[in-house]
Amino acid sequence: MQKIVYNITTKVRWDILEDWLAWQLEDQIPAVLSTKLFDGHRFYRLLEQEEEEGPTFVVQYFTSSEERYRQFMTEFAPALQQQGWAKWGNGWWRQINITFGSDMPLDPTSR
Repeated sequence: MQKIVYNITTKVRWDILEDWLAWQLEDQIPAVLSTKLFDGHRFYRLLEQEEEEGPTFVVQYFTSSEERYRQFMTEFAPALQQQGWAKWGNGWWRQINITFGSDMPLDPTSR
């Protein structure tokens, strides 16, 4: 069975770190999982990254098919992004310096 990983990497400014972490853990991640299109997730803080402006985090969501991933991206991702903009205001991209998503098939031979 194919597995798809939806990967979101975000560099967070120090001045919003605590509020952003609470938002991720209490609102954003539960909202993504409530779509029932992902089977699980992992949330990491990257080590050995330049942190002068703030730490870098990775959220990975796992799904069983490209169809489920595409459904999420079409039906749910735009609204969730809007919620982020509403929460962080028009300065979303200035406050959250780097955000990108990528879909990666999970290599079934890796351990």
